[in-house]
Amino acid sequence: MLGQIGIYLVDTVFAFFVILLLERFHFQWLRVPFRNPVGEFVLATTSWMVMPVRRVIPGLAGLDLATLLLAWLLQALGVWATAAMRGIDPDAVDVVLRAALDLLRYSLYIVVFAILVQVLFSWINPYAPMAPVFNAITAPFLRPLRRFIPPLGNIDLTPLVLLVLIQV
Repeated sequence: MLGQIGIYLVDTVFAFFVILLLERFHFQWLRVPFRNPVGEFVLATTSWMVMPVRRVIPGLAGLDLATLLLAWLLQALGVWATAAMRGIDPDAVDVVLRAALDLLRYSLYIVVFAILVQVLFSWINPYAPMAPVFNAITAPFLRPLRRFIPPLGNIDLTPLVLLVLIQV
């Protein structure tokens, strides 16, 4: 039972920081402003990790490679730690591939969450202070779909189509 609690705590702590690092990467990649409560929280919780790594690993074409590499290494360490706690001798290739797949999965979770919040804001209060943040996160993914799917009766179905595509 204590082993399960330890595995749960390791998974939770590592996933928390990995998701924050991925949010930081996505904010920079999608050019979402950090001047909002979510952006300031992400910067405050990740800068102590990212800034030293940025001195060694520069960005490439507007992508923050230091943050992405740090998220990947942290996830790989979390996968290795949980495997070791379960008594499994983890293979390095498996850990690296699993960490990369986990980063993709977490990125999709971030997009799904942003879509759901953006849809709720559009229904409840489209002028909420946080609405532009979620619009900026989802717009690059919704824009290509909006070329093919017009609004039906002033209702935009592209978030629903994007959610279905992500699930597939």
